Amino acid sequence: MSETVPFSQFVLKVHSRCDLACDHCYVYEHADTSWSRKARAASDEVLERTAGRIGEHARTHRLSAVHVVLHGGEPLLAGPDRLRRAAELLRAALPAGCELDLRIHTNGVLLNRRFLELFAEQGIKVGVSLDGDRLANDRHRLFPDGRSSHAKVLAALALLRAPEFRHLYAGLLCTIDVANDPVAVYEALVAEEPPRIDFLLPHATWDRPPTAPPGSGPTPYADWLLAIHRHWSDRGRPVPVRIFDSVHRTLRGRSSLTESLGLDPADLVVVETDGTLEQADSLKTAYDGAPATGFDVFAHSLDEVARHPGMRERQSGLAGLAEECRACPVVRSCGGGLYAHRYRTGGGFDHPSVYCGDLLKLITTIRDRVSAPVAVPAQQRQPLTDAHLGELALGLGGATAVGALGKAQLELSRRLVAAVGAAGNSPAWQLLAQTDRTAPGALDAVLAHPYTRAWAVRCLGGEERADLGGLAELAAAAAARGRVEFELVLPVRAGWLHLPTLGRLRTDGRSEAVLRGDADGLSCGEHTVRWDRPGDHLWQPVRRVALPGWTLALEDTDPQRDSHQWAAAERLSDAELLDWTGALNEAWELLGRDLPEYAAGIAAGLGTVTPLAPGPDGRDVSAAARQAYGAVGIARPTTGPVLALLLAHEFQHVKLGAVLDLYDLYDPADERLYYAPWRPDPRPLEGLLQGTYAHLAVAAYWASRVRVLDGVRGGAADAARRHLATWRAHTAGAIGTLADSGSLTPLGERFAEGMRTALAPALAVPVGAAAERAAAEAAAADLAARRDAAARR
Repeated sequence: MSETVPFSQFVLKVHSRCDLACDHCYVYEHADTSWSRKARAASDEVLERTAGRIGEHARTHRLSAVHVVLHGGEPLLAGPDRLRRAAELLRAALPAGCELDLRIHTNGVLLNRRFLELFAEQGIKVGVSLDGDRLANDRHRLFPDGRSSHAKVLAALALLRAPEFRHLYAGLLCTIDVANDPVAVYEALVAEEPPRIDFLLPHATWDRPPTAPPGSGPTPYADWLLAIHRHWSDRGRPVPVRIFDSVHRTLRGRSSLTESLGLDPADLVVVETDGTLEQADSLKTAYDGAPATGFDVFAHSLDEVARHPGMRERQSGLAGLAEECRACPVVRSCGGGLYAHRYRTGGGFDHPSVYCGDLLKLITTIRDRVSAPVAVPAQQRQPLTDAHLGELALGLGGATAVGALGKAQLELSRRLVAAVGAAGNSPAWQLLAQTDRTAPGALDAVLAHPYTRAWAVRCLGGEERADLGGLAELAAAAAARGRVEFELVLPVRAGWLHLPTLGRLRTDGRSEAVLRGDADGLSCGEHTVRWDRPGDHLWQPVRRVALPGWTLALEDTDPQRDSHQWAAAERLSDAELLDWTGALNEAWELLGRDLPEYAAGIAAGLGTVTPLAPGPDGRDVSAAARQAYGAVGIARPTTGPVLALLLAHEFQHVKLGAVLDLYDLYDPADERLYYAPWRPDPRPLEGLLQGTYAHLAVAAYWASRVRVLDGVRGGAADAARRHLATWRAHTAGAIGTLADSGSLTPLGERFAEGMRTALAPALAVPVGAAAERAAAEAAAADLAARRDAAARR
């Protein structure tokens, strides 16, 4: 390379010791021992000289922004005063027009209100290390005396999520241990509501290869990450995951978001507590002294550091990779992996990554999933009339339009189940085929069950937990409905035989059992039941609630019902069932009276409500799963009106998901992130579209409540006016963002215009100056916070 790449990222070590004793730490547990010779904390002189060097570098190269991470060791050990000093010096040293993105990365155990108030004052974002639930986290992240750090970290994250500090939350960093359950780790991280998750391969070299449990296969780290990728994708990518987003970007020729992937030149330098300037910290895993450059902030400029051979090597792109890497078909995505992971004694870094096989499988599998999504063939993708689309574009859709969506979803489920089962020609598949010939309506009733599709997608995605026993369960349920005589082996799951749409039968602790069906009922061993009649203590049928014009199932037996982002509740007690029935009656009456245009579609397309476990702090939660058309999950809300709102809101997601299975409303190549007024974190375009469509119903709901409470003052009436003012403004803003994105297809533009039209009645409802003022103040504060965050970035 003839020219060096200027640095724009700086890691400033403010403290060189740590209060945890993590056995996977590359600083203290790997080859490099230089930490023991460093000053415990950065002195004022080091901080001043570092800030000066960064400012000098920014002026020389006319940088528009620099990114600084306060690091360690554990940086919070430096204390609030030293951290404030570092922030003030850095900001003062930068030239006009150069923004400072200042962050701190911590293990979280010392994070408290005092630190967060300082970080809010200084604009310091906070990243926290967490390896999953307590079992996963305690494998490595312990205090020196062996105590768990997990509870302290969760307490810190709860404080960081508080409204006054939420804007500081940068994300979670998780070091992978393939001995941990990947989905459990992911769900534990998502439960902390991070704006981003960063999964890191544990540092390893060819001298010290990564560990894996016996029998885990040749690519355990790829398998672990791919299990999460499937789970993450099925749930609509609810949170950005850096490694997955980087693969998606590099596959399209764009830059990576991490130095672990891609061919972007490295532009990072580390400043140690004594002022020495080093290469990336990850090199500490290679050999003792590997990151050293021989330079320091007192005697050397950053341009001198950039000319160091090690730095230049890491900026040489494709030419700097091993021959084997240069010939690899995914090299532009992989980039040879993290530089430190290529090291072998005697050959230096001129090798593929020690994770080469894992990276190849990870990238090619994601590539194939992205380029060949499961979908209805193009010639089958026009089941809706123009009138149907017109209704749905308004956020509505009556019985006919929603019925057409349901038929298209049934056809998709048929194809998915066929893709799972036809190749094997198993007894279960033969029984399905027989039932389709003799009782096709019975089979359709089972295939239209929301969690049939969820199961099939899991199987086709190769999820380990999605076994083919589900095919036998579907076949048995369809045959039972159609009165087809059969004898079939079914899996026993936690002591139950499951029949989707029907219920579950208690059996012994074996892993499988023979179920027989005929005109007299179902029998397993000595026990016989009639699936269409109330059961005894061994038979738990799916219970249905019959309301005027709408009958729905309260699904609390199907093992596939955990398809939502929140945990499913256990089997409802009789008292809980009565509570649900009463709330549903009240909610349905309200919807029919105040939102009849939404109620018609709900009655036609929403056949299943899955009770969820209460959300954090017992709050109301709800969800719609992208792969479970016809179902919503709701934790039992406190009132019937709240349930009505959640039903209308979540069914909007259900409808739009079904439309997106059939039509392109936006350019899928648009990977930009967009802010929604109701969320602090930016979302992909589909996420913004889904949220906007759903909040049409929210605005309509609050408009109806304001109309009902017209003339009333105080309490619920004032709250309804504030809610309407807020949600109609949020929705109008989001529609504008969608329309201005430049990525909507012609049909997508029609939906945006339809949503604008649908929102107009809610915008016309008078709410009074106080409610408008409260909504405007909240919107202004939100905009100011985002501008501030953008400036700091």
